[in-house]
Amino acid sequence: MGIEKSRPVLITGCSTGIGRATAERLADEGYNVHATARKPESIEDLAGRGMKTHSLDVTDEASMEAAVAEVEKDGPVGALVNNAGYSQSGAIETIPMSSVRRQFETNVFGLIRMCQLVLPGMRGAGSGRIVNLSSMGGKLVFPGGGIYHATKHSVEALSDALRFEVREFGVHVVIIEPGLIVTDFGETAAGSLADVEEHGPYANFNAEVARVTANAYTGSMARFGAGPDAVAKKISKSLSASRPNTRYKVTPSAKLMMGMRRLMTDRMWDRMVRSQYPPPKPES
Repeated sequence: MGIEKSRPVLITGCSTGIGRATAERLADEGYNVHATARKPESIEDLAGRGMKTHSLDVTDEASMEAAVAEVEKDGPVGALVNNAGYSQSGAIETIPMSSVRRQFETNVFGLIRMCQLVLPGMRGAGSGRIVNLSSMGGKLVFPGGGIYHATKHSVEALSDALRFEVREFGVHVVIIEPGLIVTDFGETAAGSLADVEEHGPYANFNAEVARVTANAYTGSMARFGAGPDAVAKKISKSLSASRPNTRYKVTPSAKLMMGMRRLMTDRMWDRMVRSQYPPPKPES
C-alpha cells in the first residue's frame, strides 16, 4: 500500500507548472493536499478545490518552520514533495555570487531543511514519502547551466544518502527526473540571464544560451517534452506504490538524453554540445 490519503501531502512551489499540476491531480485523487507558495495569493484558487493552502518560502527558516507546524495540525506529514526551484543560466565566471547563493538556497538548502522538518513526524508515524524533484540535468550538463546543474547533482546525491538513512524508519525517498516540461520554466531560465554580469568574452555565449534554452521549450525539441501533468502522474504513482522506484524519468527527452550521456565519453559529449552551443572565445 502507498501512503494513507488522509495524511497531509505537503507540496512546495505550487503557484505554476509542476507544483500546481501535482496539487490538482493529487487533490482529485482524494489526497489531503497542502499546497504552498512563496506568494500565497498565487494559490488562493486552489482552496476552492478542496486543498489547504499556506505561505512557504524555502529560503526563509521562519517561513518553513511555520508552514510545517501548520500542516502538522492535520497530523504527521505523509508525503513531502520538494518541487520549488528554478534555473540560473549563464557562464560561471559571469554569474554574481549573490545569484549563485540564491540558486542553492532555493534548489538545495531549502530542500534539505524541509526534509529535516518533516522527518521527525514521519519517523514517529513509522512511514512517509519524500519526493525530490531533480532533472535530467542532475545526470548531465549543458553549457551555460553549470550552476543549475550543480544544484540538481546535489539533489541526486542528497536523495541517495537520505534514502539509505531513513529506510528503516518506513520512509521512502524518491527522485523525479523530468526532461523538457512545457511550462514557463524555459522562459524563467532564459530570463535569469538578466542577473548575469556583463562580460565581453562571454556576451555572445550567454546570449546564445538564452536563445537555445528558450528554443528548447518552444522549438522542434519540444515534441520530446510533455506538460507538467506528466510529472504529476509519476509523483502520484510514487505515492500510491507499496515499493516505489528510487527514480522516475519523465518525458522522451529525459530518456533519450540520459541514455546518450551514459553511452558517450566526456570528449564525445563535449563534441556534441559544441555543435549546439558556440564556445566562448578570446576577444580579437
